[in-house]
Amino acid sequence: MLDITLIRTNPEYVQKALAKRAVHVDIDAFLALDTELRQVRGEVEQLRGSRRAVSGKIAQRQRAGEAVKDLRTEARPVTERLTGAEQRLAELDQAHRAFLDWLPNLPDDEVPAGGKENNEVVRTVGQPPRFTFEPRDHVELAGTLGLVDYQRGTKLAGSGFWIYRGQGAQLEWALLNYFTETHLRDGYEFVLPPHLLTYAAGYTAGQFPKFADEVFTVRHGEDGSPEQFLLPTAETALVNLHRDETLADSKLPKRYFAYTPSYRKEAGGYRTAERGTLRGHQFNKVEMFQFTRPGDSAAAHEELLAKAEELVDSLGLHYRVTRLAAQDTTAAMAKTCNVEVRLPSLDTYVEVSSVSNARDYQARRDNIRYRPRHGKTEYVHTLNASGLATSRLLPAVLEQHQKPDGTVPVPEVLRKWMACDVLTPAAEVRSP
Repeated sequence: MLDITLIRTNPEYVQKALAKRAVHVDIDAFLALDTELRQVRGEVEQLRGSRRAVSGKIAQRQRAGEAVKDLRTEARPVTERLTGAEQRLAELDQAHRAFLDWLPNLPDDEVPAGGKENNEVVRTVGQPPRFTFEPRDHVELAGTLGLVDYQRGTKLAGSGFWIYRGQGAQLEWALLNYFTETHLRDGYEFVLPPHLLTYAAGYTAGQFPKFADEVFTVRHGEDGSPEQFLLPTAETALVNLHRDETLADSKLPKRYFAYTPSYRKEAGGYRTAERGTLRGHQFNKVEMFQFTRPGDSAAAHEELLAKAEELVDSLGLHYRVTRLAAQDTTAAMAKTCNVEVRLPSLDTYVEVSSVSNARDYQARRDNIRYRPRHGKTEYVHTLNASGLATSRLLPAVLEQHQKPDGTVPVPEVLRKWMACDVLTPAAEVRSP
């Protein structure tokens, strides 16, 4: 949620920032609504005060055994005016809240305007793999190595699902173990949150009400909203850990990480860019999260980005870092940088980590504050980063590290969790 004071004092800046997202709103109409809301709120408080005063006089007379008919007559128009004012206040408050709920976060000044065509490559690390043979794609490699069972995944759950089997399951778990070990080493607290969340959790994260149709709803409320839903990312759970709390300055920053599957309404398909594990309805991810002081959030963003890059680099993968343009940045975030690995078969890069700073947008929705050593309480800043998503890492590991004979060396940092150092086509490929 945006700072209402900023909208009131600098509406031109707000409109200009929203225009980078191609979001155009009538700020003047909202400010008129805001003015009326404050006026009616003041009127309600005044009328409530008048009613309390009359009620006090009535009670005093009744205790003294005196008549109160004239006071009741005096109170009647006050009560009627109050009823009307309270009804109007509720209407204005609902409209005011709906407007603010709909607004996305303001992109940082350095974020380019426009859509993904304006994303900026910040840096490229390493060299793209070069092959002296005809390389295989990740779907073929995962099949010949017996790592992923696409057919049975579809049979069990429908399109957009798969099953890791044998060394594929071991490799998936080795990645998750490696990420967990690294984050624990770096002082992050491990969290295993529920996979079912309430509407309030989705609202805090900035997904609701605007993007309520993008989650897997388990139970609908009376108004049709997702009363309970499957978490699309652990961020949605982690950002709610301190809802309605005021944190001590000495306890910041708070650093967490969580492992969960992520459940997404994303369309799998048969196009090359959608095959295999690149895009599906369920995938594993380790997520990092921080609650920080406002003055520390820029440095925290760089810390999270460096950690995500360290993980990708340690797997021996060629990658790049991209700063997302405003329209390609999710609604709750002010800034996002993606870490993207190269997939030779697609001749392109795919995201394996999204590193984002929400500033105080989520904290305002969640009412998460901190108390500085001096001064009034302030909203914290919230940041998140994939650390990492595995469903695109496995294709990158297979494609970038493959050898002419179809074998794939296991990245050295993962070998202690594997029963082998090299993934080798089985002598007898698992029959379908």
